[in-house]
Amino acid sequence: MGNLINTIKRFFTNKNTVTIFGVIAGVVVLWFFYNYRLNQAINPTKVPIATRTILATEEITADAIDYVEINSALLKKAKIITNQSQLIGYYVNVGTSIPEGGLFYTSQVVQKKELPNAIQDEIPEGFTLFQFNVNNTSTYGNSIYPGDRIDIYLNTTDEQGRLVFGKFIESIEVLDVRDSQGQSVFDSSSTRTPALLLFAVPSDPVEDGKSIFGLLEGARRISGIDLVPVPRNKHYTEEQNETQVASADLRDLIESKMSALDIDIP
Repeated sequence: MGNLINTIKRFFTNKNTVTIFGVIAGVVVLWFFYNYRLNQAINPTKVPIATRTILATEEITADAIDYVEINSALLKKAKIITNQSQLIGYYVNVGTSIPEGGLFYTSQVVQKKELPNAIQDEIPEGFTLFQFNVNNTSTYGNSIYPGDRIDIYLNTTDEQGRLVFGKFIESIEVLDVRDSQGQSVFDSSSTRTPALLLFAVPSDPVEDGKSIFGLLEGARRISGIDLVPVPRNKHYTEEQNETQVASADLRDLIESKMSALDIDIP
């Protein structure tokens, strides 16, 4: 027994044996360290994919989403959506689609209000979408917001060349404010310059004349007439008064100009 113990002691104290075990231990350490770093680099992460092709402007629903594991390093190189809470109830952006099995990229997914035609869903029955050009100055430093009720003033001259300025339409609700590219100016953290105000206005002709849409569209087409947005306070918006013509004289003036130019809008 004593000889066996002495033999084992000599074996482990032998320089060659120590060297061999040292090399083996170093290889094992390097192997574990390599695998640790490799797993960190390629650690698979679950991300959503499309279970079917989702076309442009289509709503993304739960049944259209599945999950697959991908290399986590890919997430650092591409803007991929990783959570279905950022997908369900959102829409595929115009000009793109999500193929079956495809990943969802942030540039492809938008809220409904960001779609160009989404504003049409907010137009009540008997109303028509109307827009006119504005800029940062005419919107009072971009201080007119969707949902605000404002007045529209009219600036022109009469047949004698005299200046005419007054309230034309009152209590008209702003549906959206958009830039020159058709994007809502308040849907982004980046600065966008207002270029268009959008409204939904009554399109049914009244008994004694044209509809509000007809008057506004006629005024917009006539050279020398400017439509001027004038914001009001919060209480004015909360009152939700009916949109109506504020001046019979201005209405008559527009109708006469439309008649002279043969502009026929009911």
